[in-house]
Amino acid sequence: MDFVTLEIIPFIKNHLLLSLGWIVLFVAIIVLTVKSKLSKVKIINNAQAINMMNNQNAVIVDIRSADSFKKGHITESHNILPIDIKNASAKTIDKFKENIIIVVDDNGLTSASIGEVLVKQGFLHVFTLKDGIAGWNGENLPLVRK
Repeated sequence: MDFVTLEIIPFIKNHLLLSLGWIVLFVAIIVLTVKSKLSKVKIINNAQAINMMNNQNAVIVDIRSADSFKKGHITESHNILPIDIKNASAKTIDKFKENIIIVVDDNGLTSASIGEVLVKQGFLHVFTLKDGIAGWNGENLPLVRK
């Protein structure tokens, strides 16, 4: 207890902003960890995605811009903009509600939120590709260019 009263409390008093920053960061990490554990959208790596594509007829939904998609995309992926998914106007993938859906973006940062939208729209098995196309390309996996 002496350590707390002699060291910790004076440090917090002298460095209030820094201490608050650490507390906010700690709480944010806990919230994000719990949220990802409870999410119905799971993150998969490239090997898992390839296995799902080859053995389980997974459907790739690429949410990048049309220009990025043309520069390189995963074979047989569907280019659908996030706004079209949010508005439920992406009719091209409605027939795949029972299939495995793998959502792909540039770097894996925005695909989880779009995956959650798909789950709310009735898609049963939604995954996101860890590190997105950047990770796919980083492992020298094939891309189709148009």
